[in-house]
This record gives sequence, C-alpha cells and structure tokens, in this order.
Amino acid sequence: MLSIGTWRGEAAITPERLRFSVPRGAFPTDAARASFTSGSLAVRHASRTTTFQLLFTVLPDKPGSFALDQRVRTTVSESNTLVSPEILSRAPGGETRTVRRCFDPPAGWRFDRDRRRVVIVERLGWLDDIPDETMNGGSVEFVPEDAPGQICLAVVAKPVTKAARTATIGRFEATLVRDRPVERTVQSGIRALDWNEPARVPIEPGMVEWKLYVRLFDEIDREYEGKADQGAAPAGGPFLSIAIDGDGKTLVLRADPKAVR
Repeated sequence: MLSIGTWRGEAAITPERLRFSVPRGAFPTDAARASFTSGSLAVRHASRTTTFQLLFTVLPDKPGSFALDQRVRTTVSESNTLVSPEILSRAPGGETRTVRRCFDPPAGWRFDRDRRRVVIVERLGWLDDIPDETMNGGSVEFVPEDAPGQICLAVVAKPVTKAARTATIGRFEATLVRDRPVERTVQSGIRALDWNEPARVPIEPGMVEWKLYVRLFDEIDREYEGKADQGAAPAGGPFLSIAIDGDGKTLVLRADPKAVR
C-alpha cells in the first residue's frame, strides 16, 4: 500500500516489481518549480508489515521556457552604372582605322551583359578641310572579349570617299551587379515548453548557426548551439530532447519526464 497525503493505493504486483498508478492530484505541485513530497510504502507479508519512507521529486505543471536565436545569411543584389572613358579613332584621308579597347569590371562586380549599350559621342568627317560628318561611315560596337567577364569595344573611323578624313569618338554604358552578403539575427522570443506537446520552431532559410537558451523548472539554465552543416542536433539534457525533423526545416523540443541523462 502506497500513501501520499490523503491518497491510498494498492500495487499491481509483477515479477520483482510493484507498480502504482498515482493520480497527478495526489502530489502538491508548483506551476514552475520542482518540489519534493514524501510518502510511505507499507509492505505486508504474512502477519508482518514493513513501512518505508519515500521521497518523490514532483515536476512542475510547466517544464520551462526557451528562446532560439538564428543567424541567417542572405545575399542582396546591388547594381551600378559604369560609363567608360571616351575612345577616339582617327583616320587620315582615304583610310579606315579601328581602335579596340577592353575593360574589366571593378573588383567584386560583374557586367550584366543584358544591360549595356554603345554610345556614339561624335562622328566627324572632313573633305578638303571642310567639316562634313556625312563623310564618316564609322561605327561603335561591341566585339568579342579577350578574357571572360570583360567588355570590349571597337571604335571605327571610316571614310565614305577616298579623300575624306574621319574621326569617331565612342564609349559604352553598362550595368554592374554584385551579390553582397547580409547577416541578420532572427529571434523566436521566449516560448513556453509543455509536457504534452513538443515545441516546433521553423529553421529560417539561409540559417548558418543557431543558439538555444533553455530554462527548466525556473532555475536550471542550459545553452545549446548548432550549425547548418552540423546535420544532427546536439544532445539535450535532463527532461529535454532536441531534434531536427526529417526535412531539416524545423527544430523540435520535447519536454519529457523520462529524458533523464
């Protein structure tokens, strides 16, 4: 016979075991803190009764709380416009001249090849020293680059008659782009643990590491941490198991009175 306060109950006897089903109401409980209570076990054999005093640890109604901080790394696309220096191509009478120049993007940037254009700044021509731009049939155009990632430009001065002198000034405009890493911290805020339901916290896309703060029974503080490339969650502790679900998108905390390590 087990006695706890005013409750009395008989054991279910199994080989080498006495099992009691004690209702929760038999124990004085605290909402947040673990407490202790005593009971007595009376064992009777034949006409002899032996009594044992037992001490029980009574878990609180709520196991505790937790907070999860996630460090998330994402990329932000930035763009800028590059205007190249002006390139001059000059040709004597009756000749065609081409000036070819290649440009590399600034360090850390790349050219957006879909957003670029050539600009004919000026197309000049002279016939018998008389200015006449119609005498210049030159052009400004993109040409194959010497190295990957470059932009190459050809500025052509070309007379339309053999006696004409020509000069062409050209440049290009292109959009530069780069991906800049940005880090931020996503905080879950303080959330309660429950004996009956596991707590689930979504893992943010781009998470690189996380830190978990747990407070059990209003007096036991624990910290756990993990990384995106770590795979498995760290082992939990007394009364708490930690896991990452199968798809790797949720951190699961389960308050378990049997999880005593």
